[in-house]
Amino acid sequence: MNLPNTLTILRIFFVPFLVAVLVEQDLRVELYGVVWPYEFLGLAIFLAAAATDLLDGYLARRWGQITTVGMLLDPIADKLLISAALISLVQIRRVPAWMAVLIIGREFAVSGLRSIAAAEGYTIHASDLGKTKMITQVIAISMVLVSIRWEAWSGFAMLWMWGVLVFGIVSAIQYFRKFWGKVDYSIKHSRRKELLRIERQRKRAARALARSEAEKQDAATSS
Repeated sequence: MNLPNTLTILRIFFVPFLVAVLVEQDLRVELYGVVWPYEFLGLAIFLAAAATDLLDGYLARRWGQITTVGMLLDPIADKLLISAALISLVQIRRVPAWMAVLIIGREFAVSGLRSIAAAEGYTIHASDLGKTKMITQVIAISMVLVSIRWEAWSGFAMLWMWGVLVFGIVSAIQYFRKFWGKVDYSIKHSRRKELLRIERQRKRAARALARSEAEKQDAATSS
């Protein structure tokens, strides 16, 4: 277990603490004489978890420690963190439920496409919009958390949430175009070849059966 993978797993462990802090709105923590309300404590946990996302990728590339486990866990950890934060904000009525559903649904849809592509031997790389998506999500969620304490920030926070939604939809369209342009053609081509192979086998079996019947009839006639 190397350090980048440890940071990725740490990000996953941050998720239940983030949910507990945001949902329990009466939570107050006093540290060095300073009282931290739940929204600031949640913001600190969320930003610490988001920082591990930047750090684990940087260290993995710098130290040459890119592993299969890390490549699998990193997107899962990202989706868990963002989904948990959005669902918690829906629970405390700071983000519309329909917006959270669209953002989270986009994540699952793109993950599904990439999994299908990987099964067919293709890799769909993240687009430029997809790469900036995580950054906009972190900024938007952070601003929503800040707006809980300072209501004047609510308009800016929702503007960023709309930006996350637009970025997500546009980048998802790019993923779908890549999928249908490459993978779908490959799948259809391989399925067509499979159907042709099955059809040839069926015809050979039919011809073999016809020859067998003809030989039986010849044998019966000669006897």
